[in-house]
Formats: sequence, structure tokens, C-alpha cells
Amino acid sequence: MKQQKLPSLLDALIPIVVLVSLLGGAVYLYGDNSSSGPNQIALLFATFTAALVGLKNGYTWKTLEEAMIKGITISLGAILILLMVGALIGTWLLSGTVPTLIYYGLQVINPSWFYAASCLICGIVAMSIGSSWTTAATIGVALLGVATGLGLDQVVTAGAVISGAYFGDKLSPLSETTNLAPAVAGADLFEHIHHMLWTTVPSFVIALIIFIFMGFNADASSDVGRIDEIVGILKGNFNINLMMLVPLLVLLVLAFKKMPAFPAISIGAVVGAVWAILFQGDLIQSQLDGSQGELVGYIKLVWATFYQGFSITTGDTKMDDLLSGGGMASMLTTTWLIMTALMFGAIMEKTGLLEIFVRSILKIAKSTGSLIASTIATCVGTNIVAADQYIAIVVPGRMFKDEYKKRGLRSVNLSRTLEDGGTITSPLIPWNTCGAYMQSVLLINPFDYAIYAFFNLINPLLAVVYAYLGVKILRIKPQSSE
Repeated sequence: MKQQKLPSLLDALIPIVVLVSLLGGAVYLYGDNSSSGPNQIALLFATFTAALVGLKNGYTWKTLEEAMIKGITISLGAILILLMVGALIGTWLLSGTVPTLIYYGLQVINPSWFYAASCLICGIVAMSIGSSWTTAATIGVALLGVATGLGLDQVVTAGAVISGAYFGDKLSPLSETTNLAPAVAGADLFEHIHHMLWTTVPSFVIALIIFIFMGFNADASSDVGRIDEIVGILKGNFNINLMMLVPLLVLLVLAFKKMPAFPAISIGAVVGAVWAILFQGDLIQSQLDGSQGELVGYIKLVWATFYQGFSITTGDTKMDDLLSGGGMASMLTTTWLIMTALMFGAIMEKTGLLEIFVRSILKIAKSTGSLIASTIATCVGTNIVAADQYIAIVVPGRMFKDEYKKRGLRSVNLSRTLEDGGTITSPLIPWNTCGAYMQSVLLINPFDYAIYAFFNLINPLLAVVYAYLGVKILRIKPQSSE
């Protein structure tokens, strides 16, 4: 068996250069459609390049193939959730749940503070249920609909949704990443959350202030006639009342009771389908082709909603786009993107190419400030290269853990830094699992909403400032020598 060699910095740079070049070319050639196939091909070619480097350094193809399969296996839980979220959006459109949220949102939310309210609402919901993904797929989708009705910018709204969802997710003890970071760093969960408050809350307050300012200066077309028109379309096509919010209430209760995401979202989708049959009979009747009996037609239409989503023709093109979508099929492109991204990340980790960067960083990270800044940069880089927030927490966490101990830094410093750099930057990268998910749900490219996801941008920067100023950097108490 050929002996495996340690990779060089040049070895590590080759796949990165290939990836960045191909992704840049995909965006240049295909624009917003780059995530519909071109990015996946770029990731595959970068994976093959990393595999060639691994083969040169003595790794067998079988070893590399097993690493890729393991990388894909890690993503299966997220893929299951992703597919079921597509089904949930479809049934909630048919059941009138999303239209009802849009309807009442138009009644109560003022355009002047809409962006800030969207951010705050998503933050509260995400903190309650511990899931940024579920928050974006439910409350976030509805808020984008409200923004359309109020004549506000959907891209800014998406930035507000992302900011709020990741703020709440980051501080929720129910969140997977909030539990993962202290587990990797060796810290206590609630001590970790308490320590995160120092960087997270100020960042969120600054983001809210910016959203308030943008709201008061927004060019909202608060056209009463247009809002009345949208309300009329909603009431003319759907049965709108508070009962339509029961599927949302069921999902939030299940999430709050710590039911795993996949069964909770599945139940939410099924409840939406049942509610559609019970309360949207006229809508379903209008969608039947009449070639089959009424009962068979009902079952067939609702069944199809799970896999191909819901589509409606109201006579208003913008409202048709707003009220149509969902289905598992709508998530297949995102699933493909996640699989190819994790294949690349798995090869990079298995062959030691990721570790090369960390070793190079530690050589120049002499101070505490530079160490924490380097950790955040590594988390962001891992999010870009490995394309998954879990890898962006676990890999840097394992690599920097001993260094933090050597320098007398408490483990909560590392766990907080992993979240400041890894968790909240993941939705800003289109080919990352989180970025791909948010695009599939909100239908807005992360490259577009990233500049408005103020919380996600401010938090890592504030963490670096704290590090260099020595603010809330906790140290291990010196032990008396015998």
C-alpha cells in the first residue's frame, strides 16, 4: 500500500482555486440561475481535483469514495427535512395557512416598521422553536408575501427574515448548532448561551436600528387600492379566518416540545392537507378537471400538492407567483447542490487539505485577538469550502481546541467563536446547505439578500473587535502548583 503523504499548502490551494474560479464563472455566465445546475457542476469538478491531489498523496480511490459517501450520509437528515418543507409549503398554500398569514399581516403591519418587525418576529419564533429553517419556511414566506402587498423590497425583507431567524436560532437551547458548538469545544450549554449574549444581543440591536431606519426611509407604495386588491384576491380564492392558522400552531407546539424537525414538519404538512380538504372545498373544486369522481379528485389534488406543490391562477400574475409553489420536487435542485457540496468538503477534510490552512493560520496568530479572528475566518472559510455549517463548527472546533487551552482561554470563548463565525455566516453562501435551503424557500439568491442580513454580517465583526479589545474574553483560573 502506498504511504500517505502530508499535503502541502500548494496541494490545498489547487482545489480551492479551481472551485472559486468555476463558481465565479457559473455566476458570471448564469447569474441567479447558477444554483440550478452550474454550481453543482463546479463543485463536482472541484471534488475531482481534490481527489486527484489525494491520489497523488497516497490515498486510494476506495478511501476517498468512502469519505464522499460519508459526507453525503451526514446530509441525509437535512435532505429529509428539506423535502418535507417543500411538501409543507405546498399544503399550507392549498390550506390557506400562508394566504391567511399574508392577509392578517397586511391588516396590522405598518410599512414604516415592517422590516424591523419582520426581524423581531422571526427572532422570537426561532428562539422558541430552535430552528431558523422552520422559521424561514413558515413565517418568512408569509412576511415576503406581506412585503409584496405593502410594496416593500422583498430582498431587504429576506435579509430581515434571515437576521431574525439566525439570532433566535443562535440563542435557543433547542437549536442543534447551539448544542453542537459547546459539545465540540467542551463547554456547558447554558454558560455558552450566556457568553454569546455579549456579541449576539448588541449585533441584533444594531441590526434592528438599521432596519427601523430603512423602514422609515423605504419607498413603500402603500397604495390602499393595491392592498385592497390583494385582500380581495385572497378572500376571493381562499377561505380566510383564524382557523387556517391551526397548522402553524400545531407545528410551533411540536417544535417547542422538542419533537425532531422531520416528524414535526411532516405532521405540519399533513395537518395542512387535512385543513385544505376541510376548509378549502371551493378552491379544490375549482382545481378539479372533472374527469374523475369528487372524492378521487380531492385525494389526487391533495396528494399531488405534496410532491409538485400548489399552483393557482387568479388573473394577477404577481399574486399567482406569490400564492403558487412548494412541493418536494421544488427542493430537488437544492438537494443536488447539498450533496455535491458535502462531497467536496468530505474530500478536503479526509485528505488533510483543510487542516493545512489551519496550521498556516496558527503560525501567524500570535495574540488572543488574532487567534479568535483566525478561528472566525476559518469557520467562514470552511462554510465556503465544505459548504455546511455543521462542518464549519466541528472541524475548526477540533483543530483550535487544544490551542485555546494552551493559551489559557476558557472553552466558552471557542464555542462562542464557532457560532459567531460558523453558524450565522452559512446562509450567506449560495452553495452552502443553509444558503441553498434559504434560496429554495424564500426564492431569493443569497448573493442578493446577504448585504441586508445585517445581524449575520455585524456579529462576526463585533466578535473580532471584542477579541482585539479583550472584552469578555474569559481565561482559565491559574491552578496552584504543588
